[in-house]
Amino acid sequence: MSPILYGFSSAAIAFVLFALILIANEAGYRGGRRQGSGSDEGARAQTNSIQAAMLGLLALLLGFTFTMALQRFDSRSQAVIEEANAIGTAYLRSDLLSGQARRDARALLAEYVELRLRAGEVDLTQTEARREAKAGVNALHERLWSVALEASALDARPATTGLFIQSLNELIDSHGRRDAALKKHVPEVVLLLLFAVFVISGAVLGYAGGLAGARPIVATVSMALLIVLVIFIIIDLDRPRRGIIRVNQDSMHDLGAAFSDHDAAVLDGAADPAGPRIAAGLPATLDR
Repeated sequence: MSPILYGFSSAAIAFVLFALILIANEAGYRGGRRQGSGSDEGARAQTNSIQAAMLGLLALLLGFTFTMALQRFDSRSQAVIEEANAIGTAYLRSDLLSGQARRDARALLAEYVELRLRAGEVDLTQTEARREAKAGVNALHERLWSVALEASALDARPATTGLFIQSLNELIDSHGRRDAALKKHVPEVVLLLLFAVFVISGAVLGYAGGLAGARPIVATVSMALLIVLVIFIIIDLDRPRRGIIRVNQDSMHDLGAAFSDHDAAVLDGAADPAGPRIAAGLPATLDR
């Protein structure tokens, strides 16, 4: 997300915002009380109009920012599914290879799934862990590509190694798309603008109450709490690897389980390593 906000938890930011809105509301109320005796009905009506306009602006910004965060969350979730499908396709097409190349490709792809699952749990603030995960992924890409080159040297037919190389290209591309989706966040300036409008709206709301000589405490606190909860959800959606709302990796877990089941079946002699029956052990969406 941002170098300023991302280091703080969603709950901490929400708590600070809630405190700021209450402080701003109290300051506005006291200012309104001081001006209340000297203000006429026209000034109060104008203040109420400004208050309504600011609350409308706040609602617009909340809706816009929530939609932006939700779209980015959906794109990250879709990227995980696409990557799992790409890995599964490469695993299935490894059947087209022969001998040692097939065994090496499958072993590396199984290792790749485990690495991607571990990388999916690394928070963006864990710089060293992210660097290690990236290095591991790049190393596996190189090893898989070496296996594909060796297989192509022995059998250059497009219907065999050519299809595996094509699926390997898609695997590498899907990794790049997933990482790119992970780095797309709601711009910090949008969040800061939302926070500023939120706090200023609270001050204007308190000021209007001070002019009127009355302030609905329960309604004010309830409104502030609801807005803070929406902001909390927005921030949490924008942090896919920390907080409450996280990107679902079930498709990748299912893929890893399918690989393990197939390997166990091969060791038990229940499956042909070179046969197409591997598809029966993979998720239906990966059956190519």
